[in-house]
Amino acid sequence: MILTNAQLVGVDGVHPGWLEISDGQVVASGPGSRPGLDLGGRYVAPGFVDMHVHGGGGAAFSDDPVAAVGFHRRHGTTTCLASLVTGPIPDLAKQIAALAPVVESGVVAGIHLEGPFLAASRCGAHDPSLLRAPLPEDVATLLDAGRGTVRMVTIAPELPGGPDAIRQIVDGGAVAAIGHTDATYEEARAGLIAGATVGTHLFSAMRPLHHRDPGVITALLDSDAVLELIADNVHVHPALVGWVLRSAGAGRTALITDAIAAAGQDDGDYRLGGLEVTVQGGVARLAHGGSLAGSTLTQDVALRNAVAAGVSLVDAVAALTVVPARAIGLDAGSLAVGARADLVVLSPDLAVDGVMVAGEWIVQPSAV
Repeated sequence: MILTNAQLVGVDGVHPGWLEISDGQVVASGPGSRPGLDLGGRYVAPGFVDMHVHGGGGAAFSDDPVAAVGFHRRHGTTTCLASLVTGPIPDLAKQIAALAPVVESGVVAGIHLEGPFLAASRCGAHDPSLLRAPLPEDVATLLDAGRGTVRMVTIAPELPGGPDAIRQIVDGGAVAAIGHTDATYEEARAGLIAGATVGTHLFSAMRPLHHRDPGVITALLDSDAVLELIADNVHVHPALVGWVLRSAGAGRTALITDAIAAAGQDDGDYRLGGLEVTVQGGVARLAHGGSLAGSTLTQDVALRNAVAAGVSLVDAVAALTVVPARAIGLDAGSLAVGARADLVVLSPDLAVDGVMVAGEWIVQPSAV
């Protein structure tokens, strides 16, 4: 298959050209045109990579990962982690063990544990009664349950034993992410020195930045960590999305959804873990307390929101593809020769007009 008359979006710019796909891979590319499927000048970007998503299309990853993946694929996300919220250690271990074969089969790229090693003061939509300091045996239980499929663990570094747990997570083959934290600047720095390399949904559920108390946000911005952002125009003001991309650089910013099962569904009542959630106007909040409870965002909308906030198309696509892929150690997010043929066809207004996964169309492009 040859895709021709396309605007190919890469980290070095947008270039008119063509791609040849064979056996699920990109096998050749070049400028100009060749006989093939004419895309009429539409954009072709790598498939989006979501390193932080709990569900979508009415399904949570803990209940029906295939349905959740299918929903997000239709919005351009061809690779994702299955994020799990806080629960009792035995329950989480069972959820992880149940998801491990789904990872091993290639449906999802790994498991992300958002909890239970979080700060109660910044619990967000996590049950504070279930949050706990990271005992070595608990960390080992969760990592062992995944048989190598746990790819990222979010942790508050100021908890007792936090830096040691970060080292244990990294030594166990997973990425340690700092989030849901009331850490001071010094405590956050200790977590980064211990090996944390990601900031979980920057600004959200974090000690806020203050000129006499720089806190975790400044520590993350000053580091080399990859910074997650939820670009739904609810969690983070659009001006801050552009500011972070300019300040930290496009190579360090990952646009995530943090989507829950309610993504793509009508307003109404849902659950996130064991907590009741109400969605009104597409915004998910805890039914009791009103904290934001994930989002109903999809990555195609995040792309359009970022571009509307003044981020270049090239930088926004990088933040949806190669940056999150590298952050969690995946070979994804590229149109380079030899890459798996995961791609998104985008209209001039950045609407999804085609999605390919491993060389097969999930969403067939419309006729030119």
